[in-house]
Amino acid sequence: MNDTLTPEVPSFNDPLGLLRACHERMLANCDTLEKLVSHLRDKGLDDEARSAITRVINYFSTSAVHHHEDEEQDLFPLLNGQSLKLAEMIFKLKQDHQQLDKFWQQLAADLKQSATLVDNPDFETHVAQFCTAYREHIDMENRELLFMAQHSLSSRQLEDLGRSMAKRRGVTFN
Repeated sequence: MNDTLTPEVPSFNDPLGLLRACHERMLANCDTLEKLVSHLRDKGLDDEARSAITRVINYFSTSAVHHHEDEEQDLFPLLNGQSLKLAEMIFKLKQDHQQLDKFWQQLAADLKQSATLVDNPDFETHVAQFCTAYREHIDMENRELLFMAQHSLSSRQLEDLGRSMAKRRGVTFN
């Protein structure tokens, strides 16, 4: 459950690359959640499980929130008026964000009650719902949304997007 080798993350000068890298981290955290289900069943709540729980909670409660804000407050408005197809996709992606947030609230409540996870009959279902929904959402964003953004946004728009993303995190934009 512990992945110590992490690839280099793009900078805010490559905001679309950074969004893709965030997607990879989201998928890695989903993998961790799925491994956690098996780990709890086989070994119970040990230090490795507690560490994984803490990492997942921290990631989805902070970085993933910033990621959705990056998309909804900055990227989506840049793309929304370009075509009806893109506007419909963005509408669906916003709905996905709301559903993912609901799934996360359920799952976070489970994880915060870590002492009872082994006996929680809903935990595995909550993990499966959350991870399946995230994988489908990320697939659409990577295949369609980020592809369209890469081919339609100007260098100035990309710079503004990166600057806004950095500001959201309290990081200086270079």
